[in-house]
Amino acid sequence: MGLYDRDYSQDKFHSAFRNAPQMRMTFPKLTPVVKWLLIINITTYFVQILGADGLLVRWFAVYPASLSMALQPWRIVTYQFLHGGIIHILLNMLGLFFLGPTLERHWGSRRFLKFYLGCGAAGGLFYLLLVAVNFLPAGIMIGASGSILGMLAACAILFPHFVVFIVVFPVPIRVAAIVGIVYFLFVMITKGTNAGGEAAHLGGMAAGAVYVFSEGWRAKLKLKIRSSRWEKKITTHRSLQMEVDRILQKVHDSGIHSLTSEEKKILKRATKAEQMRSGL
Repeated sequence: MGLYDRDYSQDKFHSAFRNAPQMRMTFPKLTPVVKWLLIINITTYFVQILGADGLLVRWFAVYPASLSMALQPWRIVTYQFLHGGIIHILLNMLGLFFLGPTLERHWGSRRFLKFYLGCGAAGGLFYLLLVAVNFLPAGIMIGASGSILGMLAACAILFPHFVVFIVVFPVPIRVAAIVGIVYFLFVMITKGTNAGGEAAHLGGMAAGAVYVFSEGWRAKLKLKIRSSRWEKKITTHRSLQMEVDRILQKVHDSGIHSLTSEEKKILKRATKAEQMRSGL
């Protein structure tokens, strides 16, 4: 699995998606999460070639050799940091280096990290699904390609004027993404060499595209949930205030000793809530 594209872009382009920033034909400045992902991947690779490859693959690769191994949840994340050779990691890290900073600046570090790991996990899960239904044989899968191809799909949607290089030929990023999808599908359906890897590529790309296209309704859903919580809080506060007013009127009419234990608890709760709002 690997990304054969390097990302450049044209100046003065504004994406139609959420005011994406202008892009320039230059080497990107590393962002915090991209920098640490590069460090972790490269360090892990050196640990692999220094003799720990077998141990790391056995415990951290996606490898559905048995049901228990297929159900070990950490593997769909940890497999993303293992690589099978210098070309494998070089191509993936080039993709991360050129595509990652743009997306991290666009979304912020926390969202970008969730996106990156989520696309990789989606690739691993899609491969596991195909093995579970006996479409593909169980094998060892490692590499960050699902995450990288997820970023490629996201950039193709958000920044369609990006240009990537396939070998030495500049290609519009959307053309590169479509060609990649066709190729991955062909290899997967014909069960060719690295069919499992191509399945992970497709899973990562699908996750990246779904994430970008769903931003609008996810934002509306979050707003609706927040509004619902706020309305519930206001309703609860009003109900509590009405009950407090009733209890205070009872105290005025019959004295504090007329209150039940439950009414006294309500007064204490209202007092505590008022103190919290006042910052006391």
